[in-house]
Amino acid sequence: MKTIVKTNIGAYGVIIHDDEIALVKKSKGAYKGKLDLPGGKIEHEEDPVKTLKREVSEEAGVSLKGIKILDAYSKNVVWLMDDDTIEDLQQIGIIYTCEAKTLILKHSPDKDSDGADWY
Repeated sequence: MKTIVKTNIGAYGVIIHDDEIALVKKSKGAYKGKLDLPGGKIEHEEDPVKTLKREVSEEAGVSLKGIKILDAYSKNVVWLMDDDTIEDLQQIGIIYTCEAKTLILKHSPDKDSDGADWY
């Protein structure tokens, strides 16, 4: 069995409205099937806020306003990618509070999630 060691740095949004939070259901990777904050990987030479806006638009279908940095975290997760590959992933996340310009979330799947909803 082979092991892939990887580090991802991402930007994620805490979007709250009427005591509910916008979350996406992950469709692949180490967090498949779990609820997560909308957001994702920062691309090479991409600003974290630009990443946040892009990823939230892709996953939740909304534009953002009132973006403020909240916190950052680092978490390690080891998971079985397939029958012969383990991924040892260090996930570093920059967390922002933000507001959605509209409150209708995208429920349809995209490349990373099975859609978003208010919880």
